[in-house]
Amino acid sequence: MKEPTPRERAHWAERRWARALRGRRGRPLGLLVLAGLLLLVVFPEVPGIRQVRLASFDAYQSVVPRVPRSAPVVIVAIDEESLRRHGQWPWPRTSLAALVDRVAAAQPVAIGVDILMPEPDRLSPHRLADMIEGMPPELARALRSMPNNDTVLAEALRGRRVVLGVAGLDADEAGPPVALGPPPIRTFGGDPARFLRHFPAALASIEEISLAVAGRGLISVDPERGVVRRLPLLATVADTLMPALGLEMLRVAADAPALAVSVGMDRVRAVAVGDLVVPTERDGRVWLHYSRRDPRRFVSAADVLAGRVDPDRLKDRFVLVGVTAAGLADLHATPLGDRQSSVEIHAQFLEDVVDRSLLWRPALARWIETAALAVAGLLIVFLVPRLRARRAALLVLVLIAAFVVVGATLYLTRSILLDAATPSLALAVLFTVMLAVTLADAETQRRALRRQVERQREAAARLAGELEAARRIQMGTLPRPATAFPGETRFDLYALLEPAREVGGDLYDFFRLDHDRVFFMIGDVSGKGLPGSLFMAISKALYKSTALRRHGQVAAMMREADAEISRDNAEGLFVTMLTAILDAATGDLEYCIAGHEPPYLLPRAGRPLTRLTEGGGPPLCAVDGFPYTAASRRLEPGDTLCLITDGITEATRRDGTRYGRARLEAFLSERGEAASASEIGEAIRRSVAEFAGGAEATDDVALLILKFTGAGPKASGC
Repeated sequence: MKEPTPRERAHWAERRWARALRGRRGRPLGLLVLAGLLLLVVFPEVPGIRQVRLASFDAYQSVVPRVPRSAPVVIVAIDEESLRRHGQWPWPRTSLAALVDRVAAAQPVAIGVDILMPEPDRLSPHRLADMIEGMPPELARALRSMPNNDTVLAEALRGRRVVLGVAGLDADEAGPPVALGPPPIRTFGGDPARFLRHFPAALASIEEISLAVAGRGLISVDPERGVVRRLPLLATVADTLMPALGLEMLRVAADAPALAVSVGMDRVRAVAVGDLVVPTERDGRVWLHYSRRDPRRFVSAADVLAGRVDPDRLKDRFVLVGVTAAGLADLHATPLGDRQSSVEIHAQFLEDVVDRSLLWRPALARWIETAALAVAGLLIVFLVPRLRARRAALLVLVLIAAFVVVGATLYLTRSILLDAATPSLALAVLFTVMLAVTLADAETQRRALRRQVERQREAAARLAGELEAARRIQMGTLPRPATAFPGETRFDLYALLEPAREVGGDLYDFFRLDHDRVFFMIGDVSGKGLPGSLFMAISKALYKSTALRRHGQVAAMMREADAEISRDNAEGLFVTMLTAILDAATGDLEYCIAGHEPPYLLPRAGRPLTRLTEGGGPPLCAVDGFPYTAASRRLEPGDTLCLITDGITEATRRDGTRYGRARLEAFLSERGEAASASEIGEAIRRSVAEFAGGAEATDDVALLILKFTGAGPKASGC
C-alpha cells in the first residue's frame, strides 16, 4: 500500500479536528464560541462592543428618564426674549452686573455663571469715547470718567457666592495663560491628576472678573460618540486641578474651604463636599441621569431684570446663568434624543446630586455581566442540542428577557447601569452557531488558520528570546559609574540608555586615560533596532580602541575613529558623536562634536543655561577625511554638563506633541547647582516619561550627566 504524503496526513488530521468540533452535538464548537464571546465582554474597548453597551445605557434613559423629585436648580436664561428686550449679545457688563444683583437679592444658595468673558467689555464708556469719532470733548471726558463696565461687574460679583465658568481647551496655542488660582481641592491617597481628563490650556474670563468670584468651575463636557453621557467632576487644566461648575457651586454653597478627593491605587474613588460624597468613575467622571427638558426649570433674564420673577422662585436654590438663545447656545446631544445647552447639563448634574439620583456603574459590573453570560451560555451549549427548535428558541428568549429585566430593575430601583444588550446579543450569536449543522468546511479553514497563527507565535517567541538576549548583551557592554570610578570624589557621573525597541542605536562610554584624565562620549547611530545596535557596538568598540591608543587630543581621536568606522560601512550608516576628555585635577575640558546635540552647561549663580557649541564637524561616516577640530573650556567646581541624544527632545505624546528642546531647556534652567548628577538625570528621565504618558517610544534615549566637584584627592589606580 502506498504511504500517504505529509499533505495527505495533514488533510486527514484536519478532518478529524473538524469532526471532533462537530461531535457531541456541537458542544466543543459551542464552548469555543462562548469563550470568544466572553473575551469580547471582558474587553469593553473592542470596536463595536462599546457602542452597543452605550446604546443600552441610552435606552434605559430614553424609555424611562429621571423624574425630578425636587426643583433645586433654576436657570436664568438669556433667551430670545431677553435679546429682543435688551439688545444683541454680548450685553454690556453693567447689564450682567444688574442681573447678578437681582439674582443675589433673592438669596440663592449659589450662583453659577456659564458665560465666558475673556476680553474687556468693548461697550465700556471709556472705550466708546475712543471709538466714536467727532464726539464733543466734554462728552468724551464725561464718558472717560465713568466706571469701567468690567469693574462694575467685578464689584457685583465680589463677596457673593458666585462661581464663574472656565472652558478647557485641547489646543496648546490658546493665547496668554489665565489666572486660575490655587485649586480648592484636598487629595487623599495620592495624586489624581494621572487619571483625570487633561486640558493643556483654558479659556477664562479676564483677571479682574475672575478674581472677584468665590470660585471657578469647569464648564467643558466631553461627548462620547457625539452624546454627553458623563461629566468630569475634576480635570487638569494646564497644571491646575479644576472642579466642574456644579461641583464648585456645591462647595461654595456649603461654605466648605475645599473639596476632598479620594484616590486609590488605580482610580479616583470619590469626591466629597462636606458630608456629601459623590462616587466617581476611574477617571473622575460621573454618569448623568437625565430628565426631560422642563420649561419650569427656566426663567427669562429679561423677567429677572424687570423684577417680574418672584424672589421665592430663586431663594435657597442653585441659580445658573447662561445663554440659551437659538444660535448662541452650545447645544449637546443627550441619551434622551434631544439637545440640551451646556448650562442645562450642569443643572441636570446638580439635580442628580441633590436628589441622589446619579447613575452608577460599579467596577464589578463588567465581571458580573461576564459571569451571567457564562452561565447562560453554558445552558444554551448543553441544553439546545437536546431540545427541539421551538423550545430551544424559547429558552434563548427567556434568558435574554432575564438580562433585560434585571438590567431595567437595577436602573429603576438603584440607578445602576448594567449592560443587558451585549450579553443578549452574545446569546443570540451563540444560539445561531449551535443551531448550525454545516460548519465542517468553515471549521477546517479556521483550524488551519489557528495552526498557522500558532507557528507564527512560536517564531515570534524565538525571535523575542533572541532579541532579549541581544538586549542583555548590549546593555552589559555599557559601563557603570560606580564600578568605573570607585572612590572618585572630584566628579559625579550619571548615565542612562533606554532603547526604543529591544535593542537600539544610541551609545555612551566613559573610562580613565590616566589618574586624572577621564574620557567620555555619547552618540546616536542613524539606524534603529537590530541594524542600529550592531553598528552602535562596532562604533563604540572602534572609538574606544582609538581613544585608548591615542591618549591624546580629542580632535585627532575623532579623525582616526571616523576613518576606522567608515572603512567597512557597507550599509552607509552614520553616527553622531560627542566626545570629551576631562582633567579632573584642573577642570580642563576638551571636547569635539560630530553632528551631535551640543552639551548643556547647567546654570549656577550668576550664569544662565548655556550650550557648548564650538568645535566639531559633521557626523562620522558622512564626509570622508573631514578635519575635525576640538574646543576647550575650564569647568569650575559645581559645574554640571548634560549630554543627550535626540530621543529626549523628540519624545512624543499620543497626540503627536513633542517634548522639544524648549521644554528641556526650561526644565534644566530650574535645576539647582546643589543637585547631584543622578538627581538631575533621574529628574530628566521622569519628566520625559510623564510627558509621553505611556505612548510608545519612537527613538532611543541616552543621557549622560557629569558634575565636576573638584573636591577630594585623586582616585587611586587607572
